[in-house]
Amino acid sequence: MNSIWNRLIKKQKKREQIPYYEKTELPSNKQELSQSLHKNLKNIKEALGNSSDVIIREFKTGELLQHQVAIIYINGLIDKMIMSSSIIERLMSDVNGIESGESPPPYQLFTYIKENILTTGTAEDITDWNKMLLSLLSGQTILLIDGWDQVISCSAQGGELRAVTEPTIEPAVRGPKESFVEALITNTAMVRRRIKSPNLWAEMMKLGKITQTDVAIMYVKGIVNDNLLTEVKERLDKIEVDEVTGSNTIEEWINDSLWTPWPTVFTTERPDVVAGELMEGRIAIFVNGTPDPLILPSTWIEFFQTAEDYELRWNMASFLRSLRVIAFLITLLGPSLFIAFISFHPELIPTSLLVSLSAQRHGIPFPVFIEALLMEFTFEFLREAGVRMPRPIGQAVSIVGALVLGQAAVQAGIVSSAMVIVVAGTAIASFTIPHVAMTDATRLLRFGMMMLAASFGLYGIGLGLIVLVAHTCSIRSFGIPYLTPFAPLIISDWKDTFMRFPKPFLSTRPRLINQTKIKRTGSTQNLGPSSREGQIKDNESKKDSNET
Repeated sequence: MNSIWNRLIKKQKKREQIPYYEKTELPSNKQELSQSLHKNLKNIKEALGNSSDVIIREFKTGELLQHQVAIIYINGLIDKMIMSSSIIERLMSDVNGIESGESPPPYQLFTYIKENILTTGTAEDITDWNKMLLSLLSGQTILLIDGWDQVISCSAQGGELRAVTEPTIEPAVRGPKESFVEALITNTAMVRRRIKSPNLWAEMMKLGKITQTDVAIMYVKGIVNDNLLTEVKERLDKIEVDEVTGSNTIEEWINDSLWTPWPTVFTTERPDVVAGELMEGRIAIFVNGTPDPLILPSTWIEFFQTAEDYELRWNMASFLRSLRVIAFLITLLGPSLFIAFISFHPELIPTSLLVSLSAQRHGIPFPVFIEALLMEFTFEFLREAGVRMPRPIGQAVSIVGALVLGQAAVQAGIVSSAMVIVVAGTAIASFTIPHVAMTDATRLLRFGMMMLAASFGLYGIGLGLIVLVAHTCSIRSFGIPYLTPFAPLIISDWKDTFMRFPKPFLSTRPRLINQTKIKRTGSTQNLGPSSREGQIKDNESKKDSNET
C-alpha cells in the first residue's frame, strides 16, 4: 500500500515539474498568410471550424473589376453601419479612380486602400497569422486582397451592449448616477471624463491562454508609486491560466493572502470612486466583460467608505461612517454576546430583563447556541433564496418568509422571541455595511464567534477578537499593511477614516500608498469670511498709504 502511495506522489511531482506551456495540449495555428486569397480564406475557415457566425464577403473592386477582395468579420461583434459605410461602400465606389487603363499591382492597391479609401478609426497592417486571428476574434474587420500576403485590420467594433445605468450595488442619494458596464473601452472612457489629464495612463494587455481577455491597467503617472506599479505588472505577468472570465480570477491570482477571510482587493461599480482612488495613488485594473474593476492596494477602513460621503457635509458623512463601524461590530458580535450572556454570564444582565428572558426560554427544547444557529441558517436560506429568485418574487419571499417563519417558530416553542429580535437586528446591521465583500466576510466570522461564545463565554469572544486582530495586522495588500493608518499608526491620515474632515483639510494623500506626491491641496490659510475681510482691510490700508 505504501509503495502504491509513493508511486502516486512521484507521478504528481513529475506533473508539477512540467512547464505550463507543455501541460496544455491545445491546437496550434502555425499557418502563414499566403498571396492566394482562396488559400487564406480556406485556412481561416478551417482554423475557426467553419463557424456560422464568421461572415465572409467576397467581391471585386477597381475600374476593371480585376481585383478580388474579401471582407471577414464576426457577426455580433461589429457595427454593421460602420462596416457598410466606411469599408464596403468605399471599396466599391472610390477605388475606381485609381486605375487609368492598366491594373495596378496588388501591393499598390493595398497601400492605396489603406491610405485613401478606408475611413475607419484605425487601419493596421498585419503580417502574422495568429495576430490576424486575434484581431478578427476581438471584433475587428479583416480586409484581404488577392495577390498580397498582408491584411488590413479595421476598427469597426460594435454589437449589442448594455447601456450605462444607475449603480445597483452602490446606490447614492446624492452624486453621479452612472455605473460601469461590461465594455472595457466604455469603462476607461468614463474615468477619463473625470480625470482630464495626460498623466492618466492606461496600459493594455491580454490574459488567458485561450480566452485572450483584454485587461487595462490604469493609473496617474507622477502620483502612483512606481514600486507598486512594478509589483502589479509582475504579478499579472505571472498569471498562467487558460481562461480569464472576470476580475475575480485576477483577484485570486494576485492576492497577497488567499486564506484570509478579509477582502484584500477593493472592487466598485462607480466611476467616481475609481477616479478618487486613482488620485490617491492607487491602481485600477479593468477586465473586459466585467463591470467591477479592481482597486489596489486596499485597506480595511476603505470598505466602510462610500462615494456619497464626499457629496454630503463632513459632519453627516462622519456620523454615517461611525454608524457603519458600529453596525459591523453588531453583525460580528451580536449573536455571540447574547449566547455568552445567557449561557455563562447571566449576572451581567439586569434582573428584570433576565426574568423576562428566562420566561421566554421556558419550554425551549434547544440550547441557546443551537437556537441561534437555527435562526441564523434560516435567515441565510431566505437571503440566498431572495437573491436567486426573480426580483419581484424574491423580495416578497424574503419579507414574508422571515415574518411567517419567525412568528411560527416562536409560537411553536422552537425559539424565543428575544432570539428572533437578536438575529433580525444582526441582519439589519449587516445591510448597513456598504460593500458586499466585507459583509460576506463578517457573516462568516460571526459563526466562528458564536462557537467560541458557546464554548468559553466572554473569554472565548475575547480570545477570538485577539486572534482576529492579530491576523488582520499581519495581512498585506501589495505590501501595504491592511490596517493602515491604525497599524502602523499614522495620525495624519486619520482625517479620512472613521471621520471625514472638511475637504480643505484633506491636504495630503495616504502616506504609505503614495510616496511621490503627498501634497494635493494649496494653502488653507485664506479660507473663511474673516480672512477675506482681513484681505479687504489690507487692500484699503494700502490704498490709503498710496494716496498719502
